[in-house]
Amino acid sequence: MNSKKLVALTFDDGPNLTTTMEILDLIEQYGITASFYVVGNNINSETEKAMQRAVKLGCEIENHSRTHSAMTEFTAEQMLEEIGYTSDKIEAAVGRRPKFFRPPYIAFNQLMYDTIDLTFICGNGAEDYNDEVSAEERYRRIMEQVCDGMVILLHDMTGNFRTVEAVKMLIPKLLEEGYEFVTTTRLFEKSGITPQKNTIYTNVHQ
Repeated sequence: MNSKKLVALTFDDGPNLTTTMEILDLIEQYGITASFYVVGNNINSETEKAMQRAVKLGCEIENHSRTHSAMTEFTAEQMLEEIGYTSDKIEAAVGRRPKFFRPPYIAFNQLMYDTIDLTFICGNGAEDYNDEVSAEERYRRIMEQVCDGMVILLHDMTGNFRTVEAVKMLIPKLLEEGYEFVTTTRLFEKSGITPQKNTIYTNVHQ
């Protein structure tokens, strides 16, 4: 077991060469790690560079589907195509297949659990996909929820500068409060938790 408070900082909807890179600048500056839940259709020969940089910094690349569709409407075959395509693209770019999956819109059902052989991850967020939520409000909402074992759910989609500003406040404050930033994998490992099927995790201690 780990004696330090742990938190997994995670980002959805990349990769790109703007917001993703700005987040990586902060990760590098503070010497921390994070996990990026990427959309397969956003991966190309250029955006692969962002994923490769992330991995060099000790971060993980995880699966957020191919098309960011509400997969509860899909057949098992369609689900496998969404997940397989993205996992294949990730492995080709960084040499590691993802272990974790965040369902688009956090929409999931039993068929998805039965079909997708990855651990499902949710997280506590701040509606940071909404431009009307200020950077300060995003920061405040995360700080109100944060606790040991939590997954922080944010978005690094193109143009999401308010989240970059929020993360600039979030990282030093959480470090000051004694938190250690870890990848999703390490969050489970260092907490002594084995991921279970038919479960979607927001906190490993749930």
